[in-house]
Amino acid sequence: MKILFIGNSHTYMNDMPELARLMIEDATGNSCEVFMLAYSGRSLKWHMEKEYFSERFNILHGKYDYCVIQEHAHPMEPEEDTIEYATKIAELCKKAGTVPVIFETWAEKAKPENQAEMNRRYRNLAARLDAKLAPVGEIWNEVLKSSDAELYFRDGEHASPIGGYLTAMVITKVITGRLPKKSFSTAFDFTVPDQFQPVKESIQDVIIKLDSSIVSMIRQLVSNE
Repeated sequence: MKILFIGNSHTYMNDMPELARLMIEDATGNSCEVFMLAYSGRSLKWHMEKEYFSERFNILHGKYDYCVIQEHAHPMEPEEDTIEYATKIAELCKKAGTVPVIFETWAEKAKPENQAEMNRRYRNLAARLDAKLAPVGEIWNEVLKSSDAELYFRDGEHASPIGGYLTAMVITKVITGRLPKKSFSTAFDFTVPDQFQPVKESIQDVIIKLDSSIVSMIRQLVSNE
């Protein structure tokens, strides 16, 4: 299986695509490769206007099974822009025989009221494009309501390692219809200790183990979706 991720820092934070790869292999027993076109703060409009030929080449010739599409989240882009540029990406995917997956993001920690609008937009978008929906934001919101798990990085916008684990598991379930084994409790944390900013030296993942109660809760919510 080959998967292309298109998005921004909400995709690459804590090497989420690599964690999804590991989960997919654990869930299916088959090999998986992941590739990523993700740049800080970029929208789908930027991807398809400023980097169109790179996106086009990768989608049409990469022989991907799935393409996970993540829009700029904080703040949300104008809905008409999201529809226009997600449609362009989905059209390329369908030409290549690739299944588009809409990555529904989460609201900022300080603005939980935005989640309902995100849910509406992305569910409508997935239906419009006949794409799969990865309802990350909806499950994220359920975890926030039922526990004190810290899903957010310290900026209140990006994902913590727990948030990244949740995201990867939702994508795994949507793509494969399965969950990784119950023993899979590994998450990545590559963030800088004192601030979130580009680092000149190479970054290595810090591998952490999540509390079993958090893992069980996330599994249950994802399984029920």
